[in-house]
Amino acid sequence: MAMTRRTAMIGLGGMAAAPASLAQPSIIPAWPSRPLRLVVTFAPGGSTDLIARLVATGLQERLGQPVIVENRAGAGGTIATTHVARSEPDGYTMVLASSTVMAIGPALYRNVQYDPIRDFSHVVLLSTNHLVFVTNNRVPAQNLNDLVRLARITNGGLNMASSGSGSLNHMLIVLFGNVSGATLNHVAYRGAGPAMAAVIGGEVHGMSDSLPSAAAHIKQGSVRAISIAGESRSPSFPDIPTFREQGFDLVSYGWFGLSMPSATPTPILDRLHREVSAVLKTPHVVERMAEFDATPGSISREAYSAMVRADYERWGPLVRASGAMAE
Repeated sequence: MAMTRRTAMIGLGGMAAAPASLAQPSIIPAWPSRPLRLVVTFAPGGSTDLIARLVATGLQERLGQPVIVENRAGAGGTIATTHVARSEPDGYTMVLASSTVMAIGPALYRNVQYDPIRDFSHVVLLSTNHLVFVTNNRVPAQNLNDLVRLARITNGGLNMASSGSGSLNHMLIVLFGNVSGATLNHVAYRGAGPAMAAVIGGEVHGMSDSLPSAAAHIKQGSVRAISIAGESRSPSFPDIPTFREQGFDLVSYGWFGLSMPSATPTPILDRLHREVSAVLKTPHVVERMAEFDATPGSISREAYSAMVRADYERWGPLVRASGAMAE
């Protein structure tokens, strides 16, 4: 899956004052000498937790040390992310990063105690997945242009649900409304499940969802998928056209990655990137991710860091302009 490449430099932190010939040998042989922690920002279950455990299993086989998955849910992932930002930068604590915690959370929640750019070294992109617009089957819209026309002739516009205020899917609704000129009223639910139930039951016209979350309902025919927001169609759902194919220049993905405290030594970051990248290429991981429409990451550490920055700069202003507030 094509992703925008940009570059960014990450410093050596506390190692900067030491000559490379002295600093690197003291780190590389000794790391890792004890278990690593992978902090997941949501509760067990679902694609977030599955990806974390897939990577953790493969990584501990390669490193020869346990990788302990620790779920710390709450406040849209900002509690767990703050915890990792304040952790010792010794290469033993990492967070399952996402657009939710790195791009949206800092703008959505008051008094967030971390800066996604200053406080983290972004190590490796784990996966990306498509976002999808679906509608109730009784809504007379077969595609995005139908949806726009329907919004224009419907008094008050159309009601579009998401898994929560300030979520990536909420922002996609806002962005599409801006691009198309359609009046789309966002309706926030507490999770994708209740939002999807509202679509199926006709309480709302449609919703923005992650393709993995909506996949079963699309296959069952309980909702109609009218577009995905990727640069290309999903191999799992080749009949769903992209926004661009329908005349709207809009591309957005959900993503997961690994990030560590900013002062983590560069040799550790580089090795972790290499080891995780190897895990992501194993047939078992590729096959399991494909089952829920996740594409393993394949970009450099610098490109991943630049991607985080780009999402932060893109979504933060949109969240603030939308007036979304944490619930």
